[in-house]
Amino acid sequence: MPDAVQASVLGRTLRTVNEAANWVSEVAFEHGVPREYELRKHTYAELKARGLGAQAAQHTIKKVCDAYTTLKANIRAGNLGREDSRRRRRAESKPVVFRPEAAQPYDDRCLSWQYGQRTVSVWTVDGRVKNVPFVCSADALRMLQAYRQGESDLVERDGVFYLVATCDVPEAEQYEPDGFIGIDLGIVNIATTSTGYQAAGRGLNRYRKRQLALRAKLQKKRTKSARRRLKARARKEARHAANTNHIISKTIVTEAERTGRGLSLEELKGIRNRVRLRKPQRVALHSWAFAQLGDFVVYKAKRAGVPLVLVDPAYTSQTCAECGHVDKRNRVDQGLFICRGCGVVAHADRNASHNIATRGESVWNAGRESRVPATP
Repeated sequence: MPDAVQASVLGRTLRTVNEAANWVSEVAFEHGVPREYELRKHTYAELKARGLGAQAAQHTIKKVCDAYTTLKANIRAGNLGREDSRRRRRAESKPVVFRPEAAQPYDDRCLSWQYGQRTVSVWTVDGRVKNVPFVCSADALRMLQAYRQGESDLVERDGVFYLVATCDVPEAEQYEPDGFIGIDLGIVNIATTSTGYQAAGRGLNRYRKRQLALRAKLQKKRTKSARRRLKARARKEARHAANTNHIISKTIVTEAERTGRGLSLEELKGIRNRVRLRKPQRVALHSWAFAQLGDFVVYKAKRAGVPLVLVDPAYTSQTCAECGHVDKRNRVDQGLFICRGCGVVAHADRNASHNIATRGESVWNAGRESRVPATP
């Protein structure tokens, strides 16, 4: 929460370091993106001449190297398309560019925290700026004091400055679970558990459908202001989905911790590459933030000491949780399951969650240490 003078200095600092980062990126591109030590020989003196401090210059060079490392990793993973795709050729044919307000890393030598006063002292191009107030929740402040480690990133978003700090929180000791709660992830129902909890996706899907229509209107305009609005709406939609996933994951983990049970979660990585859908269904699948929800459940479970296992989701929607009969016809429609073997009628997602819970318990029992006493 800087005042007007401090905000002006911080903004000028971010613009200066990112302008310098763009120059370093051009040098790196011309020299075939050398290693950080080699790139430092070509750029460090010039960065110092531009008014950057020693640590700021080092961090700027490292930031550029990290950006190219990420670009190469995305290319290798195929995230930018095939070798002959237009998107990949465009990414490989020019230097990496940094926005004027892009994040700049700070270590403890150029940024210090005063937790009691809730202020920070930060390096800028105009020298050290002290007593810059910051705000956060009481829980976040306790976490900062106890677990903050490494660098903090200064970033500006829509005229507001943020410090993004990394906290290394130790995992709680896992307890021996008294059974497992199965979690079935989906689009119509975001999450369904074997204990009866169901997070309907109707509201989120309706919100995304409305955002899709608004994006289509803005994309037709093809103006600079429309592109700016599109970026703002994309961030807003991402925040809304993340908040929903936080609420769902917290509810699931709290229930497991309260009842002393573990969590069994589907392993859904690569589903977008495996599943083939008609065009109207692709938007729903690719807007589905199942990976984020899974990540939220995993890290919240680790913090709470809740045992968690990942299981193969194959045929969980076609298998009867009562008799184990597997048949594609068991899944009558999206919400109805009727077993062709024993005739049981159940909600399809609820039935799948029970199968996931059973598989989770089997995986846990197979992987845990033997409790048999050693032979004398």
